[in-house]
Amino acid sequence: MNRRLQRLGGLLQEQLSELLLREVKDPRLARLVSITSVVISSDLRHARVYVSVMGSEDEKLSTLAGLTAAAPFLRRELNNRVNLRRIPELSFRRDESLEQGARVSDLLKQLGKDTDNP
Repeated sequence: MNRRLQRLGGLLQEQLSELLLREVKDPRLARLVSITSVVISSDLRHARVYVSVMGSEDEKLSTLAGLTAAAPFLRRELNNRVNLRRIPELSFRRDESLEQGARVSDLLKQLGKDTDNP
């Protein structure tokens, strides 16, 4: 990915985070939702928005449904905030890297405890 797309992805990530925090009032969204990254296609038509959701599996699914439903609103708001000729279509995906990292960390702690007690 070139530098321009990375900068634009960072800008969209920042603006979307702000919008989710202050503007979106959907009850389906979990309290702990964070946008971990935004990957934009080279033609600037599509953006994959990766979100991390802390909560139960039902909360994660309902949050993704809420974000998908809010995508047209978020695009309109981005159009008002970001000076681009075309705002990309937003598709939301779950980013499980934080959960996987926590799981690996727990496993490593367990291994450390097991080796300490022979």
